[in-house]
Amino acid sequence: MPEQPESTVDPLDRMNALPELRLRDWRATKDTLHLYAQILGKIRMATTPPRNHWWNVPLYVDVRGLTTRRLHHRGTTFEITLDFVDHSTIVRTADGRSASFELAGLSVADFDARIHALLADLGVDVEIREQPFGVPMTTPFPLDVEHASWDRGAIERFGRILDWSDSVFEEFSGWFSGKTSPVHLFWHSLDLAVTRFSGRAAAPIDADAVTQEAYSQEVISFGFWAGDDNVGDAAYYSYTAPEPAGLREQPLSVGAWIEFGPGSLAVLPYEAVRSARHPRTTLLAFCQSAYEAGARLAGWDTTGFESKWCPTPNQLGELHGSAADEFGRARANP
Repeated sequence: MPEQPESTVDPLDRMNALPELRLRDWRATKDTLHLYAQILGKIRMATTPPRNHWWNVPLYVDVRGLTTRRLHHRGTTFEITLDFVDHSTIVRTADGRSASFELAGLSVADFDARIHALLADLGVDVEIREQPFGVPMTTPFPLDVEHASWDRGAIERFGRILDWSDSVFEEFSGWFSGKTSPVHLFWHSLDLAVTRFSGRAAAPIDADAVTQEAYSQEVISFGFWAGDDNVGDAAYYSYTAPEPAGLREQPLSVGAWIEFGPGSLAVLPYEAVRSARHPRTTLLAFCQSAYEAGARLAGWDTTGFESKWCPTPNQLGELHGSAADEFGRARANP
């Protein structure tokens, strides 16, 4: 028998094969999860001191799903977890108490009532604005009996994708020595995001207070959307704000620029990453090329922000080249 060539697929990519995530297959569950996350995010916002760029309000990926991380109220330290493994909501306190309830078939109204009752039993309940924020759904949480879908398989797939994406974004964050946000999940749009800063203030914008604070400095953001009516199926994205002229004409190693609202968005469909021979390097190349495009045109001090050892210039060149080769694009000149 002739010798078979070795696979070119990274063993880690093979072991951690990414699942499909089509919006049409879990839309009802996604909307329900999104509203659950908004309730927990508002509880987090009510129990944490303000931080720049609203960094006190997001949720975080943990080993079992999404978490508020540590919160403090009335002398008690506690944490709330949306558990994608046992499909439950769990509250744990630093003094050893815990309580939980199952999520399957639970309407948003029931979820809202149960989480507040559970927090009250533990002596840490807080008032929140019981209204969805920044989403098409407008029914107040205590009245929303429409959204009650919970597809366990879809939730588990989403959890795996969040965990994997979070790990790649963490790696990418280590390549930048300037100010960088945590990798966190913003519950108003249900997107996992990480943001780099130039260190310069941005011109004031005519927008609501939330948006004004978020874009008070020059930024380049990267993230993962679970999918919605604007982007369709799940996708990775990047944008530069304020957007420099000519951004949409800049080459990307993988992905494409699209018109999005008043500006431009670099988009890489999740399915393209999932089906790539090397998903990790594909996503890293997308993020790096979007960063280089925005930072170059916006006049960032890219040399000063470079890590001296992770990755090396040769590794960056190979990253771009391998992604370009896989997607049939010309390699950029060094």
